[in-house]
Amino acid sequence: MKRSKADAILLMITVVWGVTFPLMKNVLDYMPTFAYLTLRYSLAFIIISIIFIKSLLKVDIKTVLYGLVLGIFLYSGMALQVAGLNYTTASNSGFITGLSVVMVPVISAVILKKKPGIDSVGGIILAVIGLGMLTGVFSKGINFNKGDLLTLCCAVCWAFYIIFVDRFSLKKDPKALSAIQFFFASVFYAISWALTGGKAIEFSWPAFNIIIFTSVFCTVIAFGAQMMVQRYTSPTHTALIFTAEPVFALLFALVIPNSAGVTETMKLVTAFGCMLILSGMFLSELKPFQKIFINRLTKAV
Repeated sequence: MKRSKADAILLMITVVWGVTFPLMKNVLDYMPTFAYLTLRYSLAFIIISIIFIKSLLKVDIKTVLYGLVLGIFLYSGMALQVAGLNYTTASNSGFITGLSVVMVPVISAVILKKKPGIDSVGGIILAVIGLGMLTGVFSKGINFNKGDLLTLCCAVCWAFYIIFVDRFSLKKDPKALSAIQFFFASVFYAISWALTGGKAIEFSWPAFNIIIFTSVFCTVIAFGAQMMVQRYTSPTHTALIFTAEPVFALLFALVIPNSAGVTETMKLVTAFGCMLILSGMFLSELKPFQKIFINRLTKAV
């Protein structure tokens, strides 16, 4: 698989994840956060285990350990973000979480010895500026507090998750790793649900449908696809592509109403921030397109 194709699939994953934000806001009107995450990841584990039962029957202890590590980072990234939101603003949370795009190339250079190219560095700079404009932190500033620190830890977890997916998926069966990470994540979410009071779930068809949708499309298909294709690109490119997630989240929030029937609106500065993020992604993709253009030009001559 070519890198351009892998990057295109990763971009489609961010589109799918983008739709989860307005949907999660709606489902959390009916149940606690960790209850929803427990159900979502438990169902995802059941579905992917049925699909890839043959791969699961062949797992060894190292695959389980790799899946445990991925499950810990998968759980921690979301749990720390949720905890941080109790003490900080949504805009700060979105910006700080997006800073994983800066952390990935630094950590990747140390652990995987993969240094980012100048095109990726330029793309990262544009994406970070765009994130700042999208979330509004440049105008409001960040008054660093406990919530921001928790969210920063969340960003570190997502950075390590991307890097270890790159490393582990090259060594073990990605299908088995996907299932095992969902299992451990669901267990950790269930424990968190119990420790935070274990509040009962209010059943409703909208919530039921959202759990099914996010389990199948946003978890099984999205995380499964990431595990399959990330090996064909770099962790830095993956992180840069994932900065488009809040862009798609905003676009879906413009058309998907909340439980009160209200949709969000977009300001000019927000739109410009979205354009910068997408420009950063495009800049990082110029190199492979330049090679294709040069090859075709050489053949034509």
